[in-house]
Amino acid sequence: MCCLVQAGEQRIVIDPGVALGHMRQGLQPHPAQVAVGVAVRQTIIEALATATDVVFSHFHGDHVPLRKANPYQLSLQQMVDPLQEIRYWSASWKCLSTKMQQRALDLAVFLGNKMKIAEGCSSGRLSFSPALPHGLPQSRTGTVMMTRVKADGRVFVHGSDIQLLGDKAVDTILSWQPEIVFTSGPPLYRQSLSTAAQQQAWENGLRLAENVETLIIDHHLLRSDLGINWLDRLSQAAGKKIYCAADFMHRPKLMLEARRSELYQEMEVSKNWHHEYRQGKVSIEKFTFIGHEMFS
Repeated sequence: MCCLVQAGEQRIVIDPGVALGHMRQGLQPHPAQVAVGVAVRQTIIEALATATDVVFSHFHGDHVPLRKANPYQLSLQQMVDPLQEIRYWSASWKCLSTKMQQRALDLAVFLGNKMKIAEGCSSGRLSFSPALPHGLPQSRTGTVMMTRVKADGRVFVHGSDIQLLGDKAVDTILSWQPEIVFTSGPPLYRQSLSTAAQQQAWENGLRLAENVETLIIDHHLLRSDLGINWLDRLSQAAGKKIYCAADFMHRPKLMLEARRSELYQEMEVSKNWHHEYRQGKVSIEKFTFIGHEMFS
């Protein structure tokens, strides 16, 4: 969900984090997926180097840099020079789990306590929502903060991990009257997601599609091939194209998370590859062609 928004002289980086699912289909990330993750991470680092504003919608490891990052994540040390003149906007961490509070504290200390809790606040082109559920209203995974950016008479909204599972978040987006929305879709790969929750996500997705000029839905939704079909059906129901991030950026849909087992069948990986990669004994060099395809 990391993105860069250019608004006048401001360059706003939202959710600078990257992570690969530790286990999917009983498998660790394939080296080809690791190679793409490295390319994504480098793109984020380059965006941060020229950022004027950075927004942290919540403190999950795929949305923020971490002090104890694994080899597939963005570490604090890779982020930016903490002395760089950047405005930092953050969700609150007061009511989160101990683990999330520690991540927020690590980030605040690293940045010299320059983070401003922004929930419900506005400053110039930027506005931020109050805390909203991370997915279902009763979710135990905490809350998220959405971001509104207005420039040249147009409005962009970053919906972070709302997953379209709550009406309040969608109501808030529509009240902001955006032309462009980028948000996380429902996690259809989770068997625990009820039929009622799936239906609510569908109705909220359709509500956005019918009221927003450009709608981009990704993240949780695209962790399985079910998400591609869901987007196609939503486009048909709305009578217009609903994008995933790759579509919007005119890049191929790689679906590496969803097709991890296929990658292992197509490209052999040594038994100890991940252990040796963590130790710096093997590289991703022969797998980087997929990353080059994505970012060329």
